[in-house]
Amino acid sequence: MAPRILLARHGQTEWSLSGRHTGRTDIPLLEEGRRGAKLLGERLHRAPWWDGLPGVEVRTSPLSRAKETCELAGFADRAQDWDALMEWDYGAYEGLPTPEIKEQRPDWFIWRDGVLDGESMAEVSARADDIVEWAMSADRDVLIFAHGHILRVLGARWLGFPAAFAARIKLDPASLSILGWAYDAPALERWNDTGHLEVESVPR
Repeated sequence: MAPRILLARHGQTEWSLSGRHTGRTDIPLLEEGRRGAKLLGERLHRAPWWDGLPGVEVRTSPLSRAKETCELAGFADRAQDWDALMEWDYGAYEGLPTPEIKEQRPDWFIWRDGVLDGESMAEVSARADDIVEWAMSADRDVLIFAHGHILRVLGARWLGFPAAFAARIKLDPASLSILGWAYDAPALERWNDTGHLEVESVPR
């Protein structure tokens, strides 16, 4: 079996809701975020489509918003913390929304200009490459609970694009994505799927 990476972005937090850059600050989930995490877990445990993902290897960012999402989704007993899955270190821009940063740098674009006194895009990209290498190291699927920007960079690197391609692949809180294969090449099998958050639907 060719390995796949299943990506779960953590649920909504106060800072993600308000658009503040949330890197290493340990922000808890909002009640909406807890609900989203539980619905994601219900989806992944529903038979026959997912059935709890038997045999999947689970890793989570050590930050509480990702770990709580993992726990509420029902995978904490199989999960290992991994620092490589932590969010981008935004340095001086931690906690700031984009409009406030642009008051000082009007043309600023994070995927081109990076951040001040934080982690470089090359460093984030290198972490994503380490995750891809690990995922491909054995014939089993992996499930990752982490954060918006690192997961977007991971998607870009899986496809073989530079980290800046992540600007073009939006990722919402409590979403499910799958990095898989097509024609023996890495591909997006599913991206930013939030069907489980629509309570009127019957998600798969």
